[in-house]
Amino acid sequence: MLTSLFLSARAFPSPITNSSLNPPNQNPSNAPKIPQLRENPTLSDTPIKVPTAPWMKAPLLLRPDEVLDKRIKRRNVEEKTFKALNRRESGVRGSKAMKKIVRNVEKLDENSDSVETQMDNPGEFESLGRIAAEIEPVMRFGGKMPWDREEEKFILRRTKKERVPTTADLILEEGLLKRLRLEASKMRKWVNVRKAGVTENVVNDIRSIWRLNELAMVRFDVPLCRNMERAQEIIEMKTGGLVVLSKKEFLVVYRGSSNSSSEKNNSVCVKGQDEISSSLYVREADRLLNGLGPRYMDWWMRRPFPVDADLLPDVVNGYRPPSRRCPPNTRAKLSDEELTYLRNIAQALPFHFVLGRNQGLQGLASAIVKLWEKCIIAKIAIKWGAINTNNEEMADELKHLTGGVLILRNKYLIILYRGKDFLSDEVADMVDDRERLLRRYQHFEETKRESDIEILEVTNGKQSEEKSKTGTLLEFQELQRKFGEMETRNLETEAEKAKIEKEVKSQERKLSILKSKIEKSTMELTKLNSLWKPSEQDDDVEILTNEERECLRRIGLKMNSSLVLGRRGVFDGVMEGLHQHWKHREVAKVITMQKIFSRVVYTAKALEAESNGVLISVEKLKEGHAILIYRGKNYERPSSKLMAQNLLTKRKALQRSVEMQRLGSLKFFAYQRDRAIEDLKVRLVNVQESASEFG
Repeated sequence: MLTSLFLSARAFPSPITNSSLNPPNQNPSNAPKIPQLRENPTLSDTPIKVPTAPWMKAPLLLRPDEVLDKRIKRRNVEEKTFKALNRRESGVRGSKAMKKIVRNVEKLDENSDSVETQMDNPGEFESLGRIAAEIEPVMRFGGKMPWDREEEKFILRRTKKERVPTTADLILEEGLLKRLRLEASKMRKWVNVRKAGVTENVVNDIRSIWRLNELAMVRFDVPLCRNMERAQEIIEMKTGGLVVLSKKEFLVVYRGSSNSSSEKNNSVCVKGQDEISSSLYVREADRLLNGLGPRYMDWWMRRPFPVDADLLPDVVNGYRPPSRRCPPNTRAKLSDEELTYLRNIAQALPFHFVLGRNQGLQGLASAIVKLWEKCIIAKIAIKWGAINTNNEEMADELKHLTGGVLILRNKYLIILYRGKDFLSDEVADMVDDRERLLRRYQHFEETKRESDIEILEVTNGKQSEEKSKTGTLLEFQELQRKFGEMETRNLETEAEKAKIEKEVKSQERKLSILKSKIEKSTMELTKLNSLWKPSEQDDDVEILTNEERECLRRIGLKMNSSLVLGRRGVFDGVMEGLHQHWKHREVAKVITMQKIFSRVVYTAKALEAESNGVLISVEKLKEGHAILIYRGKNYERPSSKLMAQNLLTKRKALQRSVEMQRLGSLKFFAYQRDRAIEDLKVRLVNVQESASEFG
């Protein structure tokens, strides 16, 4: 910005050229430059257009002396301002920062219109300033300044829910209601309403409280605590009282008088009618559920009230599952996309039925079939607090009775889809009528064909039985009589015989595969066993007295450190670990997880023979069997090279264990295959005997 400012002043005489006329010995600093410029008559008073900030509406016109003065005195300030305008800082984009910028711009605008910053006679620069004021902001900011405020947008705020006056507000007097609410706020004892809802016991408890007090407090558990408006309607309808205070999951009920309760019941009915008439969703749902059964008035969710399935009959005379026939070129099974689509549809639907029992659902099945004629999905809620409810048993019985498709089931709801092959009673009757009509036409065509053939034979005077019977029902009947000697029982016997023979061949093939695997595993195990050369037990065994043996046994049992023997068995690493234990203590405790005691004894003797120690005892512990081995009085630690050269390595020992396990499994499965083949052969003999007896 300063560079452009100096370039705009090049048309005037330079102060350096004037100062060069002074004597050389004279200090140029003593001669002031600004007064000299002002007194020089050759200098023009034409104002200079100084570059302005982007938010200024008009150009800034200054005299030359003022420009130089600004350059000398306010250079640092302008540099700071330039940096502040261009650098990026945090916290300068908020509403407060923009308000400060707008205020500063307004002040600059006022200063630009003042006499100090404007020339006395604008003259020829007036039009130039006007054009610059119009064009420059448009070029920089696309026709809109950053501080220009847009028109206030219309904001639709959330309207507060209007408080609907309760029945107590409409009936009771204001003073009485205020007194009752004051007393209700001080109550600390209440009646609990469990998951089963407002039952007879709850109503009796409330009325027993009303004998001593005019107010009763009720506390609701799930699910009614989630919809306190519905809880208030139920408690007023069943008890005949008035709710005077509602707070969280608590309601305080006033017993009221007989006149007030009658007026309240009338008002509640009118209120319910108004709500039903005002909602198209509820109206349509009620129309859908009308005629299916009595409604469940203790419903804890919003309207419509579902049908109470527990009040429907257990058995319906003459009930039969609906007819089912899948349309052509379609499959009855649902795909994953169709199942997801149906579940999304069912989420928005209201509940149609409420169920609280596991069996005797024939009445509910009949109502579901009626519902399926209007709606493809039946949504059933399971009652909260009902005793011994089993949603799996409910769903299985409904599927068996209706033949529908279960698309969702949990402890709260059951959703049934009628299926693609569902036919209503009217459609099923139409299909049956159509099939009967087709059979009648077929019979008529057959009789007409036979009559025409007879007439043709009479006119020609010869019989053409082969031609007349071809493609007719008579030909089929003759073939059936000709080959009807083979009864269905023989066909079933032959089919079963062929099936058994095929199964025998399959089992024999599998048995041959198992035998080849057994041979291969046996060869591998033989190779590994050839690498293992167990040592023979030395006859010169150190003799211990009973006291010494008992003492060593107690020492070994009290030891915390032990050597665990895994699936690899006795290999060279076990011997190294055993000698490492004997390096610090006389007795070593080896724990094995083997279950059979004879195998444990065999392992103990192998350890004794390989280590040249003395076997103290074999004890049964919680972790397994403990083998206690004493190193002997004349124990000498062998060298590492001579230690366990005749045993398998760790890797070979694992391979041997795996091969032994594989061989045992293969032999077991081969035994099972052999037994299955024998059973199939016995069955085949029985079938052949039965076929020969029948023949």
